[in-house]
Amino acid sequence: MHPAVRPRPVLRPGAQPAPRPRAARARSLVDADALRALHGAARTLLRELPGLTDRLVAALREREPAYRAALDDDHPGIRQEVHRSLGHSVASLLDPRGTRDAARSCSWRIGVARAEQGLPLDAVLHAYRLGGSLVWQELVDVTCRTAPEDVRLLVHVAGDVWDFVDEHCTLVADAYRQTEQRLLRRRENRVRLLAAALLDGTGRIADLPGTAQALGLPEQGRYVVVAVAGARSPDAVRALLPGDARVHWHTGPETDHGIVLAADGLAAAPAGPPPGLRVGVGLAVDGLARVGEARRSADTALRLCPGTGGTVRLDGRLPEALLVSCPELAALLAERAFGPLGRLEPADADVLLATLTAWLECDGSAQRASRRLYCHRNTVLNRLRRYERLTGRSLSRPADLVETALALAARRHLQNPATP
Repeated sequence: MHPAVRPRPVLRPGAQPAPRPRAARARSLVDADALRALHGAARTLLRELPGLTDRLVAALREREPAYRAALDDDHPGIRQEVHRSLGHSVASLLDPRGTRDAARSCSWRIGVARAEQGLPLDAVLHAYRLGGSLVWQELVDVTCRTAPEDVRLLVHVAGDVWDFVDEHCTLVADAYRQTEQRLLRRRENRVRLLAAALLDGTGRIADLPGTAQALGLPEQGRYVVVAVAGARSPDAVRALLPGDARVHWHTGPETDHGIVLAADGLAAAPAGPPPGLRVGVGLAVDGLARVGEARRSADTALRLCPGTGGTVRLDGRLPEALLVSCPELAALLAERAFGPLGRLEPADADVLLATLTAWLECDGSAQRASRRLYCHRNTVLNRLRRYERLTGRSLSRPADLVETALALAARRHLQNPATP
């Protein structure tokens, strides 16, 4: 047999068990006496609970500024709460198991209420510790008055008293944080719904003051909406605008929208976006009530962005905006302007269209267009005349020139459609 393993002694019939060691008996007696002293003082505290409540309320008013304002606003409610909490704390000294659930429920409700009220968590925990200190001090004072010889025994139960305080501080903190997270999610959802209604143009006029407050933007002001697609991260979107810009970002499944308060009535000027990021800047509007219009114009600008990325400001591309706003008419315009070229070989038709595009982009200068196309000036002029013969249009006639320029833009967007 291993020397550390000793057989359990077997008692003979009628034999008495061996007495416990003297130290164990002494400890047991001390614990019993300590509990007796603790219970006697706790019963006195229960009878004096109203006065105890008043002292803790006074301590909170004096030593915890956050509670001072709460007490001024709702003194009866706070006092009743303090009274209940102290009652559970003292009762738990007499019957820990029987009062445990009620005491925990009380502390949980306090954590929830203080989070909803907006009191700082540090202040709530400080209040709990002040209550624990007051209960302990009163236990000592009562024992000194009624049974001075038992004061030394309270040291044996001090750990139980402070364990209760620590347990309920943790409980209050958990309730507070869970409530805080729930309120944060509720606020974020409310802000999201308000911003979505604003951008959709479905928000009610009566809701505008609350919407302005929730978004941190003035109800009256000059606003621009920025539509962003292809962002790889929220930081890439936020980096588009100056750091001091007042903007509320609303994220969507494919497109993010920024409601920007334009400084001095000027439209926002996003920085150059990274490759692949498409940015559309809408027209400026007055007041939050018209943000829905600004969003629609930003989406139109976004449809003008090439798929490779870039920034398009709608105020500089209004003719093209008309085309992308009505794809059916854009397709009809392109067919009327370039339908006759369909009789040519595709490569031949592409040469004419490329020449026409270069000539328009060079402000009608055949010389500059020839340099861009690496051909002679007369070659450019011959191709333009050929286009006129095939289509029956005259590029010297303003109406035909405008329609042809718009048809080129329509063809370009029909071939490379971009959606927000």
